[in-house]
Amino acid sequence: MLKGDGRLGHDLDPRDRAPQDACGVFGVWAPGEDVSKLTYYGLYALQHRGQESAGIAVSEGSRILVYKDMGLVAQVFDESILGTLRGHLAIGHCRYSTTGSSVWENAQPTLSSADGNGLALAHNGNLINTARLSERLAPGATRATTDTEVLTALLAQDSSRPVDDVAAELLPEVKGAYSLVWMNETTLFAARDPQGIRPLVLGRLERGWVVASETAALDIVGASVIREVEPGELLTIDERGVRSRRFALAEPKGCLFEYVYLARPDTTIAGRGVQSTRVEVGRVLAREHPVDADLVIPTPESGTPAAIGYAEQSGIPYGQGLVKNSYVGRTFIQPSQTIRQLGIRLKLNPLREVIQGKRLVVVDDSIVRGNTQRAIVKMLREAGATEVHVRISSPPVAWPCFYGIDFATRAELIAGSLSVEEIRGSLGADTLGYISLEGLTQATTIPADRLCRACFTGEYPIPIEEDQVGKYVLEARG
Repeated sequence: MLKGDGRLGHDLDPRDRAPQDACGVFGVWAPGEDVSKLTYYGLYALQHRGQESAGIAVSEGSRILVYKDMGLVAQVFDESILGTLRGHLAIGHCRYSTTGSSVWENAQPTLSSADGNGLALAHNGNLINTARLSERLAPGATRATTDTEVLTALLAQDSSRPVDDVAAELLPEVKGAYSLVWMNETTLFAARDPQGIRPLVLGRLERGWVVASETAALDIVGASVIREVEPGELLTIDERGVRSRRFALAEPKGCLFEYVYLARPDTTIAGRGVQSTRVEVGRVLAREHPVDADLVIPTPESGTPAAIGYAEQSGIPYGQGLVKNSYVGRTFIQPSQTIRQLGIRLKLNPLREVIQGKRLVVVDDSIVRGNTQRAIVKMLREAGATEVHVRISSPPVAWPCFYGIDFATRAELIAGSLSVEEIRGSLGADTLGYISLEGLTQATTIPADRLCRACFTGEYPIPIEEDQVGKYVLEARG
């Protein structure tokens, strides 16, 4: 029985989930260090990327132990559990499901053993040829229904060869987004897909090495940032240090939505802080969509950096008009219908004395279905706002993601069927302005041809075969 954490989650309104994050991965090779605790804190720093399950695998050189469960990192692990996970290397994972149901069997790291040789793997991203890859396995070779389990089984199939040799041969045939950390009993491995869609970074400890989804996780364990793992690169880490090999030519297409929403603001991507990028996005948004108003307020906390930038550029004062419940997170208690009807007020409540009689600019990061923004506009008007101008720090999200973000389907996305003016009317806002795709791209300082912008354009950098994708593709095949 899972212990609830007393927090309110996106499940409060299952009809209007925010863009669900990619997973978080962490790996450490550090003899003499308490690697399970380092991994715990690394995952704690990455909790925003996945809140469904968490797990850690460790090895002391002769066997791999895995502990995982459903829930947040702090729910799954405590001092007594971490005390049993001893070794010189470890990997960890916090999950949001993009292939396979959210059940214990699909929690990560996954573990495979062949001829007495163990292999544990954690994956951030989503493969688009999972069904085809699974056809290489014997019936019953996997218990779970995830692309990660399929990868693990394929990597462990040939125990007579070095794992990195098997990986270098297998990974060019794996299509989609993947930032991987895996381990056998003695060695840590990491790899990133040739497009580098999902992030992965390498860090240095005094007595070892760390790989993680974001630099913020390196910061929390005291590791210095060395560099990003390159697209198409495979790392092997053991007592001989870090060794690198190429398994594919790099064709960089980093996820643009990492800058909008996914990454922590204190993370660095391509040498630039995400917070700085988001503030610049707000400045661009103010130039593209100016308005006469009295106050700029964010939708906490995702809209805060862009709202700061909007206020700086426009000269309109910045203020806090909405208070967020500090304990909003994931809950395992289903809300009653009465609670559900209260909706957004359980997460956000207006500061009436701040907004009454004011013309407001409300800055948010994205609109998915529109239910949340619609409720916010209504709530602000009821609290006395005379005008509500909505500004969004990303272009309209009109296409689903097949590379590790669980957006709604195109039919469910409000921008998939409505124009900007129709969306404005649906929200009840006085005006609505989205940043342009060119403006957002320019703010990142990354060239457009090195970014994946598919959720805004429908142009996918890796061709999608419809029969190969879908969250339940393996379950549908039995």
